[in-house]
Amino acid sequence: MKIAKKEITTFLILLGVMAVIGGCKQPASNNSLVEIDVTASYPEKELILQDFMDVEYIPLETNNEFVTSGVVMALGKKIIIVKNWSNDGNIYVFDRKTGKALRKLNMLGKGPEEYSHLTNIVADEKNNELFVNCLTSKKVLVYDLFGNFKRSFNYIENVRYTDVFNYDSDKLIAYNEMAKYNIGQNKGDEPYHMILSKQNGSIIRNISIPFDVIKAPMIQEGDAVVATSVPAIIPNQANWLLVEPSSDTVYNFNSHENKLQAFLAKKPTTDPEVFLKMGTLTGQYYFISTVKKEFNFSTGRGFPIGDLLYDKQENAVFEPVIINADYQKRQTVDMISHPLNGELAAFQIIEAFQLVEAYKNGELTGKLKEIAAELDEESNPVIMVMTEK
Repeated sequence: MKIAKKEITTFLILLGVMAVIGGCKQPASNNSLVEIDVTASYPEKELILQDFMDVEYIPLETNNEFVTSGVVMALGKKIIIVKNWSNDGNIYVFDRKTGKALRKLNMLGKGPEEYSHLTNIVADEKNNELFVNCLTSKKVLVYDLFGNFKRSFNYIENVRYTDVFNYDSDKLIAYNEMAKYNIGQNKGDEPYHMILSKQNGSIIRNISIPFDVIKAPMIQEGDAVVATSVPAIIPNQANWLLVEPSSDTVYNFNSHENKLQAFLAKKPTTDPEVFLKMGTLTGQYYFISTVKKEFNFSTGRGFPIGDLLYDKQENAVFEPVIINADYQKRQTVDMISHPLNGELAAFQIIEAFQLVEAYKNGELTGKLKEIAAELDEESNPVIMVMTEK
């Protein structure tokens, strides 16, 4: 689906005890939700990626057995887990530092130890386990890092896990997307974020985000239904940002204290609804996207987005333009799509054919230029990994 032209969206920002936009200060309060109604367009703020991020490039090795479209499922300290866009069942394991091809796994099938779809893959390097979330069979299958089956557990009744992450050595954190099938209804007591046992999938803790009426980025016209994604769980260092499309507030869940705290908010929106997508978070910057609930069924275009940047130091909101200095020609960076946890801040997938073309045109410098010189258009992608300075 093509995305319509980016639009700037009015929203509110909450940050601890302070909020200042356009020089308009609010009274400080340790506990109150600070709301700011921003109606003006945001000024553009251009940043050089390398000024606030250390950048490394990992070319994924290409050979007869390892040809992949490069959908990164997990990026750990030792390995990178990749799958294809097609549902061929292939799981590729690459070395995290060098991109060397280590092994290819495939457990696709209809048997009790097989998956029929790779919805999510969680890599637990500490326990040497892979958790494959299979939405079609409504179960999570657990393998070792060499593809040997260990165990599986079924979904809890009336849930559909779309976002699943490694919470700690014993638990997963997951989101139940069933809310979107009840748009306009009252929430009731149903929680949608939950912490699960890695052993049997039982609920260890429900995390309930307060809201009244169920909302979702889904539109129906006659028999046609379209939807877009708003990630519900976003890594935030050792903690997690929890996003519920039905709520105007984004919450931070402190994993050490098991505490839910308001983190950031937008002004309530109607006709159309506007949803927040949280991206990469650093000590100074919050990268955010807005998604407007609009779709033109005649043109097949809709859900216009707008990228936003909250600068904690300046206490202000901008329209960000992030430039990669390893390109001599202006090249922007996606800071929204792939935030990471812990030591790593984010990653971006760079297609080989794009690098080959840029190399031929003399547009690359440094290590990226050296890597591109060894590629051809059919090579596997290069993974750009960003670590906060």
